[in-house]
Amino acid sequence: MIEIHTPAWWRATLALCLGSFLVFINLYVPQPLLPELHRTYGVSTLAVSFVMSAATLSLAFALVVFGPLSDAIGREGIMRYSLLVAGIGSLVLAFAPSFSALLALRLLQGFVLGGLPAVAIAWMADTFDKRALAGAVGLYIAANSLGGISGRVVGGLVSDLGGASASFIVVGLMTLAGTAVFWRLLPQSRTFVAQPFHVKTAAVDLYQHLRTPVLLGAYVLGGINFMVFINQYSYITFRLAQAPYSLAASSLGLLFLTYLSGTLGSMLSGRLAGRFSPARCMMAGVALLCAGTAVTRADSLMLVILGLTVNAFGFFLTHSLASAWVGRNAQRARGSASALYLVFYYTGASLGGFWLEPFWLWDGWAGVTLGSWLLFAVTFAIATWLRRVERRQP
Repeated sequence: MIEIHTPAWWRATLALCLGSFLVFINLYVPQPLLPELHRTYGVSTLAVSFVMSAATLSLAFALVVFGPLSDAIGREGIMRYSLLVAGIGSLVLAFAPSFSALLALRLLQGFVLGGLPAVAIAWMADTFDKRALAGAVGLYIAANSLGGISGRVVGGLVSDLGGASASFIVVGLMTLAGTAVFWRLLPQSRTFVAQPFHVKTAAVDLYQHLRTPVLLGAYVLGGINFMVFINQYSYITFRLAQAPYSLAASSLGLLFLTYLSGTLGSMLSGRLAGRFSPARCMMAGVALLCAGTAVTRADSLMLVILGLTVNAFGFFLTHSLASAWVGRNAQRARGSASALYLVFYYTGASLGGFWLEPFWLWDGWAGVTLGSWLLFAVTFAIATWLRRVERRQP
């Protein structure tokens, strides 16, 4: 098993961070464009949010496929080819002839993008020792946030120059170039043992994971937190595109630089968990989400940005720890266990618009914050329960 901070660990971790970056730059490039698409196509705020939801929903479905499949055929090939096809997909998106075609292509791209996140953490669990795994997961999820930031910033800046099509072309070319580097860096897993793939066995593994309370708690916590967090960003773009802010797409894209605090939260997650315990840090992360959401209710743009910055730190701290929790507590079929966490995670993202839309229509951003707090109360209760479980573990 690869030990932490060795040359092999740095090379493998760099490869997975690059792959993670490429996945999320593709997934989130349309988000700062939502107000523009809302005006261009004359669709509702809920309908235009499907540009994001279609991709995250199909990505969630893909995880159920790729996770168990990777336990049978290996993980490296799935990660490599999914990135290649995703890059081609972004180039095709640039030529979508209509809004319905754009949604269909995003649905297909989301499925392909699921290949790497479905198996990356399981690959690390097969390859790294426990200490190396904890360090690598934090950096890997930090790369998630960097990819999300870059996708939105590139999407907004390039759109102001050449429209949405130019944004997709630039991201597609970046992905193909990065994929070539990823192929060269990624080593073969050192301890992977293939298991024959049987649909019944895969279904039983998923069922057993769902019946394991310590895993199910992390699944629900991650799914609900992301359900609120990612959709808060969608609705805040609608708020800030309106008077008195009237921000352009490029400025809305820069708003996602607040994710940099999430990058820091992910990188610190392993160290904080070692000092205070993972579940206690998850409780703190949810508390930060509640506090940051309160700050975003202010009229000042600077305070709104501060609130989003606090939210990002709290969210990615909690997400990193919940992901690692699943890796540590899954007793078998780690690929499907990690994939199932992400199924809840991205399904939550896809459903968040349905939860927050009535609150938005009722009372604008103040309504969105109320809807957010209701769900954060649930995830804080789950984190508190996981802390009790943690105390009983040897």
